[in-house]
Amino acid sequence: MLKRIFPFLTWIRTYNRSLLYGDLIAGITVGIMLVPQGMAYAMIAGVPPIYGLYAALVPQFVYAITGTSRQLAVGPVAMDSLLVAAGIGAMQLSGEGAYISAVIFLTLLIGLVQLLFGFLKMGAFVNFLSKPVINGFTSAAAILIGLGQLKHILGIELPQSGKIYVLLGSIFKNLSHVHLLTFVLGIFVILLIIGLKKVSKKLPTPLFIVVLGILGVVLFGLEGKGIHVVGEIPQGLPKFELPVGHWDSIGKFLPIALTVALFGFMESISIAKTLEEKHPEYELDANQELRALGLSNILGSFFQSFSVSGGFSRSAVNDESGAKTSMSLVFSTLVIAAILLFLTPLFHNLPTLALGGIIIVSVFGLIDVKYPLFLWKNRKDEFLLLIATFVMTLSIGLIEGIILGVLISLLLLVYRISKPHVAILGRIKGTDYFKNITRFSEDVEVYEDTLILRFDAQLYFGNKDYFKKQLYQEIRKKGPGLKFVILNAEAINYIDSSATVLLERIILELREKNIQFLIAGAIGPTRDILYSSGIINILGEENLFVQTIDAVECCTNHQERSTIQKKVSLQSQKKSL
Repeated sequence: MLKRIFPFLTWIRTYNRSLLYGDLIAGITVGIMLVPQGMAYAMIAGVPPIYGLYAALVPQFVYAITGTSRQLAVGPVAMDSLLVAAGIGAMQLSGEGAYISAVIFLTLLIGLVQLLFGFLKMGAFVNFLSKPVINGFTSAAAILIGLGQLKHILGIELPQSGKIYVLLGSIFKNLSHVHLLTFVLGIFVILLIIGLKKVSKKLPTPLFIVVLGILGVVLFGLEGKGIHVVGEIPQGLPKFELPVGHWDSIGKFLPIALTVALFGFMESISIAKTLEEKHPEYELDANQELRALGLSNILGSFFQSFSVSGGFSRSAVNDESGAKTSMSLVFSTLVIAAILLFLTPLFHNLPTLALGGIIIVSVFGLIDVKYPLFLWKNRKDEFLLLIATFVMTLSIGLIEGIILGVLISLLLLVYRISKPHVAILGRIKGTDYFKNITRFSEDVEVYEDTLILRFDAQLYFGNKDYFKKQLYQEIRKKGPGLKFVILNAEAINYIDSSATVLLERIILELREKNIQFLIAGAIGPTRDILYSSGIINILGEENLFVQTIDAVECCTNHQERSTIQKKVSLQSQKKSL
């Protein structure tokens, strides 16, 4: 039980020097990397940069002892920060203090939602976020983040918004107020970051930009020339405070909390699974990951942290730097604590354009063009889903965009299973195998008096009428010579009460037309339903077969017996005459 709650107990007993070195180097690297990233993502969330360091402190340590991934680096991330800013910004709170208080309260709710989902074992719930929805949302969010950070590059004031037309309108209105020196230095920073990344992806580029920016402000007196700096940053560790004061308006916070909780977990688990493939020595537990993230956010909110989840770039660096266990996060936490205690005055002269440039370059790397092109060539319906999510996220809002994207993807799923694939089967010559006659038209035998139909989905209220329509359509094609209908039920894994009533009616209707109905290949759960629902009493056990070939041979034997009986009847009639 303890190992399940605190997974670090599984590896701490065998921890040794060989693991220590890799974890120490990785922890220091990630800790240093978190400084510029945390401050930058705090700006996206709309809170002072120091809160980015607070978010990199307690949550990391909590995840280190409760998470099952040994390489996942937890901390502030761009997408969560933007969702938080969009949700809290829409509340139009008055004053910075009220805004920060709401963000921290939201973090507590996000953690509670994740923890509850973890205890309810709802880790698979995140699968409702399909890849086209995620891709469309991520690309739109990256554009919104980039546009929102242009205020630091242009040196102008822009309202915080999650709608592209508002951002673009504000930018064009304020173009005459652009600060030329800020703009030139901002473009220089962006080009420098791109250039350094091309030289080597292993370089600590964000840290280099931060140091260069601080030196530039100090040496050339850029603050006096109109360059905005971060300003005074409080020194010391965050104080323990309970995030209270918003319980009376919890209804406004819950939709945002649910969205950020699920998206943050999806982001974390996808990164963690990628890392797990490279490390077979441990296994991920999705539900424990939910609980670990929940605890990280809950306890982090007590120490003035905003929402955290797993970060892709930091996790990759953590793994590449040699992290073998989550002890690397403990070392990373110590680095952040040391910076908060002793080094925050150094960041006073950090220009905001440096942080803006770091954010813009990093988020535009999230825009994936290849995947939409792939969908356009191969899956037009999923391409339209991606575009719809992308457009809605840009125009309506982040939270509304992803929720509507999920709803559309579910409607698309319902549409697909309401009209599943139906195949007419024929026997491959010289074998006992039955295949779709449209795919194997030259190699299959089709019986004139027998229709063999395969229904490739569960049979339920949403597709029962479609099943009947397709079946009767094929029966009409066969004509008056049809004597047998065989339902190949290999792909039917469930039959609901509405469909059982329909199936009974079909069996009886066909019997009135002297057409015998048979079922072949039904799997165990489906056979159970056939018996428990009473269908077997109408169908008859003699008409339920394990394989399609058995049903076909039964039909053939039945026809032969009927032919013999007819001949005997004719002979007896002749004798009587």
